[in-house]
Amino acid sequence: MPPTALLPEPAAERVLPTLNQDGTRRWLRPTPSRGRFFRRRRGLAWGLIVLFALIPYLRMSGKPLILLDVVRRQFTLFGTTFLPTDTVLLMLLLVGIFLAIFWLTAVYGRVWCGWACPQTVYMEFLYRPIERLIEGGPRAQSDLDRRGWTLRRLVKHAVFVGLSLFLAHTFLAYFVGVEELRRWVTRSPVEHPAAFLVMATTTALMFLDFGWFREQVCMVACPYGRLQSVLLDRRSLIVGYDAQRGEPRGTYRDRRASRDELAATRAGDSPGARVMVTGDSPGARVMVVGDSPGAGAFGDCIDCGACVVTCPTGIDIRQGLQMECIHCTQCMDACDAVMDRIGRPPGLIRYSSKDQLQGGPRRILRPRVVVYPLLVLLVWGALGVALAHRSPAEITVLRGLGSPFTLLPSGEVSNQLRVKIVNRGSEERHYRIHLAEDAILRLVAPANPLPVGGGKSATATVFVIAPRSAFVHGQRDIRLHVEDEGGFGTATPYRLMGPSE
Repeated sequence: MPPTALLPEPAAERVLPTLNQDGTRRWLRPTPSRGRFFRRRRGLAWGLIVLFALIPYLRMSGKPLILLDVVRRQFTLFGTTFLPTDTVLLMLLLVGIFLAIFWLTAVYGRVWCGWACPQTVYMEFLYRPIERLIEGGPRAQSDLDRRGWTLRRLVKHAVFVGLSLFLAHTFLAYFVGVEELRRWVTRSPVEHPAAFLVMATTTALMFLDFGWFREQVCMVACPYGRLQSVLLDRRSLIVGYDAQRGEPRGTYRDRRASRDELAATRAGDSPGARVMVTGDSPGARVMVVGDSPGAGAFGDCIDCGACVVTCPTGIDIRQGLQMECIHCTQCMDACDAVMDRIGRPPGLIRYSSKDQLQGGPRRILRPRVVVYPLLVLLVWGALGVALAHRSPAEITVLRGLGSPFTLLPSGEVSNQLRVKIVNRGSEERHYRIHLAEDAILRLVAPANPLPVGGGKSATATVFVIAPRSAFVHGQRDIRLHVEDEGGFGTATPYRLMGPSE
């Protein structure tokens, strides 16, 4: 049984699980419960950690698997590059992700928070295990809290800084790419002070997150817990305590008193009492009804506090569904171990729903379980169709810098244009720019065709020369054609400017 000294203060003495009534920080030192769910979560967590570290180095269709290049405003996901002009595609992608989250939450509750969220994965399976390895268990850590800074604590923070450096650099690789990150690391900080400042800031944020804020990120900063009131319903899967089976609670002392009362009753010392006993184990339900002082009824909960001691957010699951619960199943593993020791069946705390915990039937089908997948299918289907019909290159025609037109000594009018070409493919293409079906106009381009690398963009400066007579009220509409050797071709309308006389 967990020692009583490690139990948190009663709920009445603190405002939040991590905040004492006087406003001071209450540090949580959870005791891990290594049950069947813990082993499954640990295997998944290490798989996700390895995947997170490998993704920046993986490529698909010649492009990074995931690259969120904010500076160049290009977002590559699974070999597909999204540009800022892909407004509809980005909208469909984001809406599809949010609908999938709503669907997942409606069916499985906060399974993301407890099983796959990076905050939970790194905190519970990387930082806290290292902390316990260096400082010892919860009791030793609490003793170090009172003693202040020690050699062990300094070593722990040094290791945390190293881990934060690795995570920060891996995180930045998703935004700048591994090649650019390699240049940042191998070059002197004096050569790239801005990049060095970004790396230092990201590392500091990682260290503060996992070394200081910890579970408060989930409880204070993350909005997902506050949204569960609208994302969940009474049939959603939650980690819940079976109050009908567990209440009223009774400690070993209470149960021993009841069993002594039972023995006294059987001996005839309390002839007016009636006794009902279920099972012979120490955790058996014992009911003594009558005038005896020990009369009462006990459920399976022995009020040992194991579910509270192991909770990484410091809540008592027996108080019902709470915003701070991240569904990590640690209370389930702890309670199942206690039930096994006292000879009671597991599942006093289990995956269930509010309706089932209150004795209602299990119902899988309900409106949101049907509507959400239909919407997800519709949005992702529209995204797939839009991607299939997306042009392999994006052409943008902009007016040149300076005056809108120039009068040449020959009397002709010159318009400077900037043609920006974004190659969405993975191979280099050569794009030829020309005017279509307009014999009186000439196009002059220093580089034509224009080579553009795969996933790259280039801008060509071209000049369109026309006689003064080609303009009507100072304007002339043309169509600028751009094509490559692979069969791509598009015509972009553009309006030339000229003299109005």
